[in-house]
Amino acid sequence: RKVTRQTVDVWLVSHATPTSSSSSCVELSNPIYAAAGNSSSGRGGGGGSGATTPVRKISAHEFERGGLLKPIVNTIDGTPTFLSVSISDAYQPGGPQVGSSNSNRPQRRSRHELRHLDEKDLIFELVKDICNELDVRSLCHKILQNVSTLLHADRGSLFLAAASNSNNENNLQRNDQSYLRSRYLVSKLFDVCSRSTLMEMEKKDEIKIPWGTGIVGYVAESGEPVNIPDAYKDSRFNREIDALTGYRTRALLCMPIKDCNGDVIGVAQVINKLGGEGQFTAQDEKIFAGYLQFCGIGLRNAQLYEKSQLEVKRNQVLLDLARMIFEEQSTIEHMVFRILTHTQSLIQCQRVQVLLVHKASKGSFSRVFDFEANDLAGEDSDSRTSPFESRFPINVGITGYVATTGETVNILNAYEDPRFDPLVDDGTGFRHRTILCMAIKNSSGQIIGVIQLINKFDDLPFTKNDENFVEAFAIFCGMGIHNTHMYEKAVIAMAKQSVTLEVLSYHASASLEDAQRLKSLRVPSSAHFQLHDFKFDDIHMEDGDTVTACLRMFLDLDFVERFHIDYDVLCRWLLSVKKNYRNVTYHNWRHAFNVAQMMFAILTATQWWKIFGEIECLALIIACLCHDLDHRGTNNSFQIKASSPLAQLYSTSTMEHHHFDQCLMILSSQGNQILSNLSPEEYSRVVKVLEEAILSTDLAVYFRKRGAFFNLARNGGYNWAFGDHRELLRGMLMTVCDLAAITKPWEVEKRVAELVSSEFFEQGDIERRTLNITPIDIMNREKEDQLPIMQVGFIDSICLPIYEAFAHLSDKLVPLVDGVSINKQHWLEIAESICQMETCTNHDRTLSTVASNNEETSEQADQ
Repeated sequence: RKVTRQTVDVWLVSHATPTSSSSSCVELSNPIYAAAGNSSSGRGGGGGSGATTPVRKISAHEFERGGLLKPIVNTIDGTPTFLSVSISDAYQPGGPQVGSSNSNRPQRRSRHELRHLDEKDLIFELVKDICNELDVRSLCHKILQNVSTLLHADRGSLFLAAASNSNNENNLQRNDQSYLRSRYLVSKLFDVCSRSTLMEMEKKDEIKIPWGTGIVGYVAESGEPVNIPDAYKDSRFNREIDALTGYRTRALLCMPIKDCNGDVIGVAQVINKLGGEGQFTAQDEKIFAGYLQFCGIGLRNAQLYEKSQLEVKRNQVLLDLARMIFEEQSTIEHMVFRILTHTQSLIQCQRVQVLLVHKASKGSFSRVFDFEANDLAGEDSDSRTSPFESRFPINVGITGYVATTGETVNILNAYEDPRFDPLVDDGTGFRHRTILCMAIKNSSGQIIGVIQLINKFDDLPFTKNDENFVEAFAIFCGMGIHNTHMYEKAVIAMAKQSVTLEVLSYHASASLEDAQRLKSLRVPSSAHFQLHDFKFDDIHMEDGDTVTACLRMFLDLDFVERFHIDYDVLCRWLLSVKKNYRNVTYHNWRHAFNVAQMMFAILTATQWWKIFGEIECLALIIACLCHDLDHRGTNNSFQIKASSPLAQLYSTSTMEHHHFDQCLMILSSQGNQILSNLSPEEYSRVVKVLEEAILSTDLAVYFRKRGAFFNLARNGGYNWAFGDHRELLRGMLMTVCDLAAITKPWEVEKRVAELVSSEFFEQGDIERRTLNITPIDIMNREKEDQLPIMQVGFIDSICLPIYEAFAHLSDKLVPLVDGVSINKQHWLEIAESICQMETCTNHDRTLSTVASNNEETSEQADQ
């Protein structure tokens, strides 16, 4: 048994109030509108995903009706609902005046009181009565009651102008024939007398009158008033109204209501002059016209306010729909299912389809998703998170046209449109009537799909308002679908990357046979390899000996026993690290081995392994061996200039970040996990120190931190128990070991310098050949003769200061400073001999300015 909406609301209100509460059941809430969201009255089991049946708080059809939408109200427990606010409550004195700007306005004067005012005061009083009213229906009621008072009329009616395509009204010219044909008059309030209440008028059905039909239509079309003494003698009068109402119309005065532009926005009509006068006079016409000028302004303001409120509600609905779309974009099926369910809920149609355009052929579709209104009524509706695919035949004629042209198609009768193929209905038990089809575009404006709505409920056509909603919603749908496609591509790319890393890890690892062979070898002592000597030279060592020497360092520092490192794994890890160094001129395995040897020599000579502890020492040795992994023979500057993928991954310390990543990859590869027996805390600490140490080999980081280190070293303000001081010491120590060739005997230093310059010149050749730029001096092969002078600048600006600072920390490191000074003197002698050979007249000035040119040389060395 069906009941009225008011009865349902009363029942809901009574059951929403807790028994212990005496307060009002509902309160008006802030009218922030949402189209779909969580509600305690919604179906359970959705898990908050938004993919289950949306709570339809509003439909697009409600925007067609005009007037202010009913506000959201909250029950006493805060649950959002849409209970109707009764007219009697909304408009009673002292109550919440919905749509009115003043909820506490004074009581209106009675008709008897108004009749005792003179004409000027009366009009002024009646204008005040309507000037602040912003609800169109309430305003119309007041206008009719006021004009009845002004003209001593028995009753009146008010008709407002409307257009069947009202949303497009502003886009049409006023004299456009299509615009004129679409206009009509609708009775906002009909047959209002002095005793009528707004609640009673709300119950009456609206009457639509075609533009130019009848007396009211004539006045609207001509813009001229009509004063008829006897309505029954005028052929335009419709006597059926009197027959239905039982009321006898005699005199009739009908006058247009115009806005400030002179356009007719409504027609006011008063009936039957009271007081025995019989008919309306010319003076009545004058008074009527004067008052309606104010009414026209008030009506236009109320209509503008109404439109603004509707627009606010429309925007809030769209924002909520956008939130729903962007809330989760995991799969295209889930995304499209959200779009379909909420579109059907908003527009209220029988079927919604989303068709994704095939990339290769714009006129065909790769996937077709279908949703019907009763899809969520089945047993599995609560758990359904994806729509049906390829379930229903598609009309390629219409959807293909939209996908190709991007135009919107709104069809009133599908069978009358030549693009529609009736065969799609055969055998389906479904019949197409109305169709709204629109393109879905991405942010670049490319058509990526089509959304098609079929058969609006109640046999209604899809309106311009529906088009506007779907068009705005389609923009968010396009972005959501595009983002989901990108996410799916990213997931696939990550999977491919994972497979690639797995393959790379396999091929990057040394063979088990090589590891077993290394394990079987005897490991000589440190003294045999001279690993404690600051003048160590690996020139006579075979590659196999360098790996064996690394094993000796791990054994002497007790890493194998302390961290329970499997000896087989250690052998394989060392061979894997060696394997992952490229065969470049300088930054190869031999360089890494020499850096590790210098770190071992310093830690043992100064006993700083006691300061750092076993965990940090382990991280430092690993960092030295891995600090240039996969070096390509080019520096950070080249990666940025060439816009390499590495430069896109890391904006700063590009190569150092790559070295660290390669180090972690090998450490995590099967059979190379030398840190597997560490506790989680120890492992995290090793990785953190390892990263800091490898990144410290970037000379840009050295320049940024060396000032603070020099102050600590020279002023004696260091305390190695402080984590920050110890971190600073580790970073500077990595630079000392990385540049250690400058401290070695002259023969070693000269050989290493030639290797470094050769690699730099190779980079300079690549820059000149592929990037079409002139390399800096230190990499310019054409300036090879300036190498001695540049070496002196390099020593003065970078090397000598840091080794002197370390000599302040430990006397054991003074030999390093002596080695740097001796090598500097050798480079100065070579530079002087070159100048003498070239009969250099300004050689003294050149040598004296070398030290002052340190900043530029430092930058070149960094690059």
